[in-house]
Amino acid sequence: MIEDFVKLIPSHLHDKVGKVFYSGRRAFEAPSPLYVLGLNPGGRPERFRADETVGADAAQHGASATGSWSAYRDESWSHRGELCAPGTAPLQKRMLHMFAKLGFDPATAPASNIVFVRSRKGSDLGRIEPLASACWPFHEAVIKSLEVRVVACLGKTAGDWVRHQLSAHRQVDEFVERNNHKWRRRSCLFRNADGLMVATLSHPGRANWCNPLADPTGLIAKAVGEELGS
Repeated sequence: MIEDFVKLIPSHLHDKVGKVFYSGRRAFEAPSPLYVLGLNPGGRPERFRADETVGADAAQHGASATGSWSAYRDESWSHRGELCAPGTAPLQKRMLHMFAKLGFDPATAPASNIVFVRSRKGSDLGRIEPLASACWPFHEAVIKSLEVRVVACLGKTAGDWVRHQLSAHRQVDEFVERNNHKWRRRSCLFRNADGLMVATLSHPGRANWCNPLADPTGLIAKAVGEELGS
């Protein structure tokens, strides 16, 4: 099945520095109630090797035999210029906290980004619509083929895009950070007419999900629990 998804990766993005899969074959070949989507891969493109492209990432995962792997657990990411041990960069730790709280092996949860092209900041992409529209057939196929019922989006920009594509406009729940600041991050859960839910979560690159006062995982747990009948 993963080969079918690979075919939907836009060919004009193959030579761009970027990444498609944040979990391996195992996650993309079995039904999953949850699909995790960020906006796009982070990091300065010029700091990555010339062969770390969207096309190379697609080829690697398309050829993988087992694919029991998660970028959040098994990759070494940089933080403030230092290379961290696998799974220990702050964003990775917060994502792994979410998976653990949900009772998910991160290698079994499909994960990707709305846009496959890498940039230092999301705003460096400019207008995301052309790139996001080009990548959307891939995500649409994953959601349909894997029978996804909850799409967890990292950050408001990602969440708003997915909500628009899936017509998930009815808010059914929310979590607001409990802190003493005037501005508090808000995470919201939306549902479409078919019952598919989209969570627009505070971004784990900014919000410390490991802190119970800032952890929106309960929204996902409730949504996934409803879908699994627990």
